[in-house]
Amino acid sequence: MKSQTKTAIRGGRVLDIQRSEAPFRDVIIQGNRIVSLEPPGASLGEDFRILDASDRMLMPGLVNSHTHGHGALGKGRGDRWTLEMLLNAGPWITGKRTLEDKRLSAQLNAAEMVLKGCTSCYDLYFEFPTPSGEGIDAVALGYSDVGFRATIAPMVADRTLYEAMPGLIDALPDGLRRSAEKIRLAPTDAVSRACREVLTNWPHDRDRLRPAIAPTIPQHCSDDLLRFCRSLASEHGAGMHMHLSESRAQSIKGFEIYGKSQAAHIRDLGLLGPDFVAAHCVWLDNEDIKILSDGGAGISHQPICNLRIGSGIAPVRKFLDAGIAVGIGTDGSNASDHQNMFESARTAANVSRIVEADYRRWISTREALTLATSGAAELLGFSGELGALAPGFLADIVFLNLDSVNFLPFNNPVNQIVNSEEGLSVHSVMIDGNLVLRGREFEDFDLDELRKRVEAAIARLDEATLKERYLAEKLEPFVGTFCAGLRRTPSDAARCGN
Repeated sequence: MKSQTKTAIRGGRVLDIQRSEAPFRDVIIQGNRIVSLEPPGASLGEDFRILDASDRMLMPGLVNSHTHGHGALGKGRGDRWTLEMLLNAGPWITGKRTLEDKRLSAQLNAAEMVLKGCTSCYDLYFEFPTPSGEGIDAVALGYSDVGFRATIAPMVADRTLYEAMPGLIDALPDGLRRSAEKIRLAPTDAVSRACREVLTNWPHDRDRLRPAIAPTIPQHCSDDLLRFCRSLASEHGAGMHMHLSESRAQSIKGFEIYGKSQAAHIRDLGLLGPDFVAAHCVWLDNEDIKILSDGGAGISHQPICNLRIGSGIAPVRKFLDAGIAVGIGTDGSNASDHQNMFESARTAANVSRIVEADYRRWISTREALTLATSGAAELLGFSGELGALAPGFLADIVFLNLDSVNFLPFNNPVNQIVNSEEGLSVHSVMIDGNLVLRGREFEDFDLDELRKRVEAAIARLDEATLKERYLAEKLEPFVGTFCAGLRRTPSDAARCGN
C-alpha cells in the first residue's frame, strides 16, 4: 500500500515549461502524487511534513527514454567507434558478468541519473550471450536500491553482428573469420523462453519497475523472434523498444536483406503500435516516417550518441510534423559515456540547427525540455503522470540551486536549464514522493561503497575478458573498414540522407 504521508514543499519556484516561467508556489503532495500547487504560505494542517525549498527551483524529473544499464560499467571503453565497432566489442565490454555485476551496473546507471536530475528511464538491458530471468531481476533490484523508476526490457537477438551483416564474415582473414564464426548468441527458442519467464514472473511493483521487451535491431533478430516479441508484448500489455535505422551501414544492409527499409519490414511483420518505440531513426526517409506515424509508434532521440558514434543527426522536426511522439534519451554509457539528460536536451536543440535551414523549424529550448520530460514519459507509458508538476502527477521532482552560477541572473528558466545547466545545480531529488537525494547526498544508498564495488568489479572483469578484448581489437579494423565502405556504397539507402 502506498504511503499517504502529506508533504508540503514550501518557498520554492515551480517550473512551468510551456510558459517558460517559474512562479513561487507551494507544492502539496499526498503519498506519491501532487495534489495541488498553492500560493506561497497557504494554510496547512498540522500533519504535514514540510520541506524547505528556499533558493530552489522545482522542475519535473527528467525522463530518459533510451539507455542501457549494462553500459554503465563500459563507460570510456572506446574512442573512434562506429555502432558496428561498438557491437563488435560487446563480448568484451559486456561479457563474463555475474548477477552482482548486473545489479551493480544498474545501480551505477541509476545513481548517475539521479545526480544529474533524472528520475526515470527506459532501460534496454543486454546480457551476453542470452537474457535470463534472474539477470533482469538483478537489474530491477539495482534500480530499486537507488529508489529509481524504470521500465526494464531484456534486449534480445538471435543473430550476431557477423551473421546480421552479409559480407562481413567474408571480409575477415581466415583466422579471424573462424574466431568470429564461433561467437554465438542463444538460439531463438532459448531467447523466447527467457523473455517469457521475465514478463510472466515479474515480481516487482509495476508502478515503479515495469517490464518490456527489446528486440535489438531488425536484422539481428530472426523474423520468428520479432513475431514472438510482438506476441509476448501484446499478451502482457508491455512495451516494445527497438533500434531502427541507427547507422547508415545498418540501413543499407536492411535494404539488402529485406528488399525494403527496416521500417517497412517491421510494419509488415505487425510490430508497430502505440506501445512500440523506435530508437535513433537517423536514416529514416519520408516514407519511413509515414510508416511509423501511421503505425502509432514513438521515437526516442539520442543526439549525443548519434554524434559520438558517427551515425548522424535525426530529423526530429519531421518526426514532430508527422505527429509522432518523441522523447529524448542518453543511450548507454558504453556509447555516450554519460547519463546526462541536461546535455542530451541541449544537444537535441542545437543539432536541429544543422538539419533545418529555417530557424523557425529549429527545436526550441521549450520543445527540447518537453521532449526530455513529458515526451519521454509518454514513451515509458507514463503519459499524464510524469513530466510536469501539476495536480495528479507523480511526485518526481528535482530541486535546482538558484544560487548556482547557471541561474545568475535569473532571466528565463527554460532557456537556462537547457542552455546552461549540466547537472551540478541539482540539490535534491524526489521520486515517487520520497527524497532519494538531499543536498547531493543519497538518503538510503551508499555512493562511496558503490565506488569501491565498481572498482573491484572492473579489475576482475578486465582480467576475465582478456581473450574477448584481444579478439575484439583484432576484429575492430576489419569491421570498421567494411562498414565505412558501406557508407560510400550507392544504394537505395542513399535516399535516407538528411
